[in-house]
Amino acid sequence: MLIARVLGSAVCTIKAESLRGAKLLVVRRATPADELVGEPFVAVDAVGAGQGELVLVAQGSAARHTEPTAGAPTDAVIMAILDSVEVEGQVTFRKS
Repeated sequence: MLIARVLGSAVCTIKAESLRGAKLLVVRRATPADELVGEPFVAVDAVGAGQGELVLVAQGSAARHTEPTAGAPTDAVIMAILDSVEVEGQVTFRKS
């Protein structure tokens, strides 16, 4: 799993049948201190995340183990919305 920030959405009118109805969000990896790193990528939203939220993303074969992504051609799924992050006793992020 990795921490990511939701940057926006991706809309596709034509896509694989198994992804019909799936919400696709553009995310970018973030550090535990909420600093953005790396390139943006698209993930299937399994939990109702929204713009600006800090989320957990599963990638690879693990991305196909949620109800909305079972059997779907995906390699990234948002599977949790973070409320807080604590590293070495320090809270580095808290949802407001």
